[in-house]
Amino acid sequence: MATVAQQTDLPVTLADVRAAARRIEGAIVHTPTTRSRTLSELTGANVFLKFENLQFTAAYKERGALNKLLLMDKTRRSLGVIAASAGNHAQGLAYHGARLGIPVTIVMPVPTPTIKVMQTEGHGASIVLHGETFDEAYAHAVQLAEERSLTFVHPFDDAEIIAGQGTLALEMLADAPDIDTLVVPVGGGGLLSGVGTAARALRPEIRLVGVQAELYPSMYCRLGGQNLPSSGDTLAEGIAVKEPGRLTAEILERIVDDMLLVPEAKIEYALNLLLQIEKTVVEGAGATGLAALLQHPDQFRGRNVGLILTGGNIDTRLLANVLLRDLVRSGRLARLRVQLQDRPGALYAVARLFDKHQVNIIEVSHQRIFTALPAKGLFADIECEARDAEHLQRLVEDLRNEGFPVRPVETR
Repeated sequence: MATVAQQTDLPVTLADVRAAARRIEGAIVHTPTTRSRTLSELTGANVFLKFENLQFTAAYKERGALNKLLLMDKTRRSLGVIAASAGNHAQGLAYHGARLGIPVTIVMPVPTPTIKVMQTEGHGASIVLHGETFDEAYAHAVQLAEERSLTFVHPFDDAEIIAGQGTLALEMLADAPDIDTLVVPVGGGGLLSGVGTAARALRPEIRLVGVQAELYPSMYCRLGGQNLPSSGDTLAEGIAVKEPGRLTAEILERIVDDMLLVPEAKIEYALNLLLQIEKTVVEGAGATGLAALLQHPDQFRGRNVGLILTGGNIDTRLLANVLLRDLVRSGRLARLRVQLQDRPGALYAVARLFDKHQVNIIEVSHQRIFTALPAKGLFADIECEARDAEHLQRLVEDLRNEGFPVRPVETR
């Protein structure tokens, strides 16, 4: 682990972070850091949560964006800024650009969901839709910056952005001085670079752990000398970065203690726990810190762990899917395929057993045609709600005892 003396020549210093904190004070929400009793009992660690999803744009990205804008001279401000982003960086830059009277242009890939386009436009930005991928949008933004003399604002590989993100650590460690470990989501690495730089300078012995989704292990590979693919549909889209930053990689190589990967199922579970236990909505990236504690409990048991809920911008339909999938995994929601004889009273006999066990029937569908059963046979798919997996299993056993072949319809 690097020492304080070895940090003095880093591209971003504690002095830079403190200057950024003074610069953005009053325009950024000092979000709360609170201990979660229930998550602490569940994980075996002493868990402290930093609620960055309570920022005005519901993400920490405002910090770096505002610091960058405030450091621009009048000429550059008047010409405006441009960025490539379909997420929180776009909204943070647009919101504070509008507040300061700085024109903001955001280039987004053409397939960007309409809701994200509308949210960013709602903060006053001009939107340019270009390309099918982020890389194509990024290249176009760089080109437009040169053609229009705009200042390009990188989402993470920029010292002024990094210093702004680091202000989060000053608040967190002041509000929860017992924290001895920080677990931070990593995409391009801007957040951990800033937070880690400040935390390491303030507390040399603090443990700094980065977390990435298994589908996008780009920084994990960069720091560990591995070569794993970065692709796929991850719930943690906010950290789905194929190429980590050059500057951020340089910083993290010198300050980070460990990099961990978490699977999609653990990210979904963590998101659900935060909603159910803390009554707070986070996006997938914001749940990866907790996912790391759930996936690697032995590394954190007994430690005072700080987790950053980096953002709360998640599509409501996606959130609903995640919540329902968790109900399926826990056995509270299921779809049972029951084989029946095609005669009056067959379904009634099955329904009586559901009533006996007090398992709620939500939906029933019959299938007589698309089945390999004999012509007089059919099956019914019954979507139902139970108290838990054991409750459901008792129903399944009773159905089989009464002569009804039944199996759960897998949804994984």
